[in-house]
Amino acid sequence: MKRTDRLNSEYRREISAILAGPLKDKEPDLKGIVSVTEADIAPDLKTAKVYLSIYAPEEEKERTFALIRENAGFVRRELSRVMRMRTVPVLTFLLDGSMEYGSRMDELFAAIHKDEE
Repeated sequence: MKRTDRLNSEYRREISAILAGPLKDKEPDLKGIVSVTEADIAPDLKTAKVYLSIYAPEEEKERTFALIRENAGFVRRELSRVMRMRTVPVLTFLLDGSMEYGSRMDELFAAIHKDEE
């Protein structure tokens, strides 16, 4: 396993814990279920793209995502406390639409099969 793969996995786990713990305590307006689907650390370890899936009604999802983006510095600071690294990358949060896409495909396939019966 390459070092970046190991780091991606570790960052995903730690960011997930920070979002569920310290950030939720700091920002009680965080609603819905937030999961970190992927963390992609650049080879130079200076930046990271963090993909999130948020399960909530649309307006709550947008508000939660905005709060997480506003608190990227807080999440980075918390990460620096738990990760044994010289520098912690700058985090960019992105929405991962794969869950919604998969759910929509399931609905379409179910509708097709329903029509066949």
